[in-house]
Amino acid sequence: MARIGITGATGRIGGMVARLLEDGPDELVLVVRDASRAPRGPWRVRVTSGYADPANREALAGLDVLLMVSAAESADRLDQHRAFVASAAAAGVPHVVYTSFLGAGPDAVFTLSRTHWATEQAIRASGMSFTVLRDSFYLDFLPQMAVDGVIAGPAGDGVVSAVAQADVAACAAAVLADPASHVGATYELTGPEAIGLARVAETITRLTGVPTRYRDETVEQARASRARYGVPDWQLDAWVSTYTAIAAGEVAVVTDDVRRLTGREPLSLERLLAR
Repeated sequence: MARIGITGATGRIGGMVARLLEDGPDELVLVVRDASRAPRGPWRVRVTSGYADPANREALAGLDVLLMVSAAESADRLDQHRAFVASAAAAGVPHVVYTSFLGAGPDAVFTLSRTHWATEQAIRASGMSFTVLRDSFYLDFLPQMAVDGVIAGPAGDGVVSAVAQADVAACAAAVLADPASHVGATYELTGPEAIGLARVAETITRLTGVPTRYRDETVEQARASRARYGVPDWQLDAWVSTYTAIAAGEVAVVTDDVRRLTGREPLSLERLLAR
């Protein structure tokens, strides 16, 4: 029996992973910031104040493998990640499974991919064994891109191989259940196809009855239309580069890694909306 640590358990990915593993032979430990929000189940709950909490060393002690779900977007997310990796290494965690991003690199168009790449480097340098799950944009997120029935952004004719959160969780659960078989591996988790935002809008309209269309924008138009929200520059850059990354082809690759890890085909947008 292994002791599996799961972060992000009050969110979608971590919570789904816990549910997928709850009937297995391993002991589950949920590492959360708010015990009252932790899902009910046959697991232990350990509380910290966040990824940068020095007490994480104690919270992570005794784990055999740890799912590190990337922290919420913030200006200091990389600092939080590096602190958490250091705590895990100091606690003697032998293996970390990290949810990264497709196309992660130091010069990625999608600005948040750069943070994921730097986090991967911190994990590699820590001495811990690791498995990296590089997720594409979430399929579940695509309908939420529409504002007043319009998906607007500088994506051009680019395509995105978006992956369902349920498939990401299933892949993570498969790795956590047998981490030794995935040491040093990097998986690129995508949906079954890469589709453009015009087709995304058409599919949403057809299957939900909510009229939706795609409008291409210039980068300048995109920044101006979002500046009214008063967000800091790093957030504005992230929002706009979501679209420019699609235009640049950073999230166009389609792999069979979901099928390899789970034994089933990944969900398409049609199947997800049909649910």
